[in-house]
Amino acid sequence: MSPSKIIPRFQVITDEVLQTRFSHVELALLAAKGGADAVQYREKRLLTTRELIATARAMCAACEAAGVTLVVDDRADVVRSSGAPAVHLGANDLDVPTARAILGSEVIIGGTANSYEEARRVWASGVDYLGVGPIYGTTSKANPAPTMGLKVLAQICAASPLPIIAIGSITAARIPEVIRAGAYGVAVLSEVLMADDPVAATRRCREALDAAVGTLR
Repeated sequence: MSPSKIIPRFQVITDEVLQTRFSHVELALLAAKGGADAVQYREKRLLTTRELIATARAMCAACEAAGVTLVVDDRADVVRSSGAPAVHLGANDLDVPTARAILGSEVIIGGTANSYEEARRVWASGVDYLGVGPIYGTTSKANPAPTMGLKVLAQICAASPLPIIAIGSITAARIPEVIRAGAYGVAVLSEVLMADDPVAATRRCREALDAAVGTLR
């Protein structure tokens, strides 16, 4: 990871299937208002590449205006076409060396790991940070990986040379123990998207994260 890259500690993941009240762009603005550092654009529906790029461009503009980082899930081509500053790649997505060749050295590339063994492979691939989980399981995926738990998270964090972002049913109440386990930050989906007030939910997570990180200093 380049020393000049700043990895966001608090990502809110957008989704238009689990909830239908807000668009991706609207969710990005709500997350920014609540204090998120980054918004991850996650779209698992079978949309055209043009549709994905159009949404990513709109989100990129909204995030830039709000001062938060846009992370595009899965698609390096959408990142390149939209001008987004970051991409998050899963195990079945484009390999990291190819993505780096396409995107250049300045784009932030995140990877995914569902086990200690996978984490070791991914952090050696050239990513800038590692998304690890599901820590507490997940209800946002049809075929999720097994629940990881805090013990494995702590093992990964202790060994990793890269920042670890914990994911998987992360709530404001769970953030302190995730940070104590060694995580650098968190990615949150249902806790914010399914809340009656997404801005307030984001703010609760922000406050919990800041307090947890502060106790380690």
